[in-house]
Order: sequence, then C-alpha cells, then structure tokens
Amino acid sequence: MLNYAAPLDRAFQALADPTRRAMVERLTQGPASISELKRPLKMSLPAVMQHVAVLETSGLIVSEKSGRVRTCRINPPALAEAERWITERRLEWERRLDRLDGYLKTLNTEGENDDQDR
Repeated sequence: MLNYAAPLDRAFQALADPTRRAMVERLTQGPASISELKRPLKMSLPAVMQHVAVLETSGLIVSEKSGRVRTCRINPPALAEAERWITERRLEWERRLDRLDGYLKTLNTEGENDDQDR
C-alpha cells in the first residue's frame, strides 16, 4: 500500500495548487516550453520553474532540454493513475448510494402497505 500511495500522494499534492493545475491543463493541449507555460501566469520565471519541478517530481509531467529551451509534456500514465483512483472512489459511492436508495424505497413501500392495512 505504501508504494501505491506515495506516487499518488505526490500527484494529488501537485494538483492541489491552482497554478500547477493550470499548467497541467495547458499541457493537455500539447507540449509547451517553460516560457509558454509562464506566459499567462503573473509570476517570475524562477517561480514557474519551481512549479514545474513539483509537477516533474510528482511524475505528472516530464521535460527535456534542447539547447536553451526546456519543453514539458504530460506523462499520461501518472494522470491515468490519479483518474483511476478517483473513479474507484466514485464507483464505490455510487454503489453505496444505490443501496441506500433501494433501502429507502423498501421502507417507503412498507410504510405504504402499513397505511393500507389500517
């Protein structure tokens, strides 16, 4: 469980920040240089680089340097793992709510039958 949780924890910690979520959103459209990622953000280049470092450490993105340009891109397997975890939780809650709905309908039907017997 610890090996499973650590990468997932890092991914969710990285995604907890709105700036990093915006970067990930931009990268879902295709690779981008650090300068392109910085363009819509009101922050310094060093601050952008720190956010990129967090995203790389989490495994959500990868980057490569060619000359003076560092280009970032999404790492699909890491995003898929986070999505899988969320989907599992959602499905479990949907099953629980479906069972609760069935139980409440049963109670309602039993209550109507009790009222008819009187």
